[in-house]
Amino acid sequence: QVHLVESGGGLVQPGGSLRLSCAASGSIFSINGMGWYRQAPGKERELVAVVTSSLTTNYADSVKGRFTISRDAPQNTVYLQMNSLKPEDTAVYYCNAQIRVSWSRGASDYWGQGTQVTVSS
Repeated sequence: QVHLVESGGGLVQPGGSLRLSCAASGSIFSINGMGWYRQAPGKERELVAVVTSSLTTNYADSVKGRFTISRDAPQNTVYLQMNSLKPEDTAVYYCNAQIRVSWSRGASDYWGQGTQVTVSS
């Protein structure tokens, strides 16, 4: 089994910062991409940022210049540093990873349980 465990969410004032972490554990052969998605109330889940195994990154336009995704490959961990937070960043943030559990199987999508980020004064 594979598990993704997120941490670092919470309540922050506009303009503040938070750092999210997501650690993958279990029967992991290799990890391709890792990333963060978010879902606000009444809205669909959307991509925030992703990082490939070669450390190429991609960001949603709404977070470019404010958020930074990084990855610690040996620790199977991905981070999201969020600066200059805005009320519209309020959402449940989900970690995602494409993980192979053996050499003979392709990668599958795995998701964390989600962590709440609330930006409010």
